[in-house]
Amino acid sequence: GGYQYYLKHQKRGDKTMPCAIVLGAPPSVAFVAPMKLPIGLDEIGVAGAVVGQPINVVRAKSVDLLVPAEAEIVIEGLIDTEYLEPEGPFGESHGHIALEEFNMPMHVTAITHRKNAIVASYISQVTPSESSAIKRVSYEPMFLSHLRNTLGVRGVKRVTLHERMTALRRIVLVTVEKGTPRTEIWRALTGAASFKADCGKICIAINEDIDPDNSDAVFWAIAFRMNPVNDLQVLDYRSPGHGPEREHEAERGDATLLMDATMKEELPPLALPRQEYMERARKVWEELGLPKLRAQSPWFGALQGDWLPQWEEAAKRAAAGGYLENGRASEKLRRKGLKPETKFRPDAE
Repeated sequence: GGYQYYLKHQKRGDKTMPCAIVLGAPPSVAFVAPMKLPIGLDEIGVAGAVVGQPINVVRAKSVDLLVPAEAEIVIEGLIDTEYLEPEGPFGESHGHIALEEFNMPMHVTAITHRKNAIVASYISQVTPSESSAIKRVSYEPMFLSHLRNTLGVRGVKRVTLHERMTALRRIVLVTVEKGTPRTEIWRALTGAASFKADCGKICIAINEDIDPDNSDAVFWAIAFRMNPVNDLQVLDYRSPGHGPEREHEAERGDATLLMDATMKEELPPLALPRQEYMERARKVWEELGLPKLRAQSPWFGALQGDWLPQWEEAAKRAAAGGYLENGRASEKLRRKGLKPETKFRPDAE
């Protein structure tokens, strides 16, 4: 939004643009500030809506602007619309230093502050950081609303923007219900990739049993539920977006990778003990005073469709120590002339 105002002042022939930098804004203002709201929408009004009451504002001392009355520190000044000067290297959220480049200088005209003012610092370099945590809370619902309400895509349960090291913008995970038609999955992927020009270089569809915040679980879904021949699409000519500048991208830009890592058929259960066993094991672990466990999903077994009643009964017998009974049942089903690992289903007998 700020750059749009800068261009507006340039177009009018103004040599300067008034500006007020707020350090230590009310929490709702700090929360709304990084949101990608429509140009022209009153951001202070949105901040007030978040907390259910108006944000108190006062007129700045030296520029014709309104600033939050409860701000800790306000730095007022005039931004030059004619001249640019070199800006020093800066640690960016994409994980690299942004090298020196020309940008707009500001001439400070006044500094106001509260008594015993407190500067609330936002560290915005390699993510996760304070700024990425704030952005994520607002960005993810916007993506979800776009897919569900604007595009009307069915089956979408959640949208997750990957935060660690990738600064939210590069990798988007779309969680869909099991059994969602593939047409809807691809609508969701293309919709997520096109919602924001700088977001969604890699968009991945997963099911609800996969924790989108657990990269190991996501890689597991990619490894066993995605066939590169059928489940990948590459879309050319995408804006490089927020990232280190690379000479070879200057002419043709970047591209988008869409990936369907959802279940295409019923699968056997997850090969872990059932939840009741894992809960019991955790209780024993804690009683022994061992280091605190941090369970990561999936941490217990769950059915995923392909599991017969006969197998369930055999599993219960094994858990109860009935190995001999299971062995005798298997012995009765011996066959000649088969190769090892020939598939067998009791329901087909």
